[in-house]
Amino acid sequence: MTRLIVSRLLQAVTTLAITSIFVFVLARTSGSPADLVLSQDATPSERVAYIKHIGLDKPLPYQYGVFVLDALHGDFGNSLRTGAPATKLVFERLPRTLLLASAATVFAVLVSVPLGVAAALHRGRLWDRLSMGFALLGQSVPSFWLGVVLILIFSVWLRWLPSSGVGSWTNYLMPSVVLGWSISAGIVRLLRSSMLEVLDRDFITLAHAKGLAPGTVIWKHALRNALIPVVTFVGFMYGVVITSGIVVEVVFGWPGLGLLAYESTLWRDFPVLQLTVLVYTAIIVFVNFLVDISYGIIDPRVRD
Repeated sequence: MTRLIVSRLLQAVTTLAITSIFVFVLARTSGSPADLVLSQDATPSERVAYIKHIGLDKPLPYQYGVFVLDALHGDFGNSLRTGAPATKLVFERLPRTLLLASAATVFAVLVSVPLGVAAALHRGRLWDRLSMGFALLGQSVPSFWLGVVLILIFSVWLRWLPSSGVGSWTNYLMPSVVLGWSISAGIVRLLRSSMLEVLDRDFITLAHAKGLAPGTVIWKHALRNALIPVVTFVGFMYGVVITSGIVVEVVFGWPGLGLLAYESTLWRDFPVLQLTVLVYTAIIVFVNFLVDISYGIIDPRVRD
């Protein structure tokens, strides 16, 4: 088990290092922040002075070395747009992204579990087709299009829900539906196949032979065993939801990490963009690390 943990930690550090190099280089290919931060009346000498002030006149390897040394001391620089520390801006937005991802995951589970069970119990019949159709639709519809449609219906026409911002629980409904529906397809399909496998096992036949109520057999015995792979899948998808919510946050004006990444890209705010991408990468790496460790706990063969 120790070997597995050390191996995954080394992989995590390597992934973060490679990601930092890529985002550092690619961010600087988008252009000079002086074009956006300085006014149009700025003279060429003022632009040169600004570039020198923020250190972009140095060679890229030198800039990256400075970035790494500062990052090891917890300093990821200041925003080129606002002057605030990048860590302050990123970690102020992160909780909102985590809350939205949690709400979306809860929605996906609450909707997908009954649909997956219904699809398995009515294999090849109407409920099976409806459940799989719902899953396929959620996987196929672009999240930005679905978000715009929901805003048009529930915010513009019906005026039931707010179209953007953070306030009450109503602000979570539409973005949670858009994010959660996109991952529900995998949960429905996985739970359906897992339930079909469990329903054919001998202990289910024995439970029916003992005269247990059908609901007890399905929801207590069969579902409990069928949920094992689903729980692992949901844990992995939670990280995916966090990192894939950028489009949803932009559409709904959700002041989270995704919207911050979008704004930083537009403004060429390199320090904030670099830290945002690294935080996203760290979340994915951490979730995958937990999944790998859980595999090692469940299956001893993975530890070797």
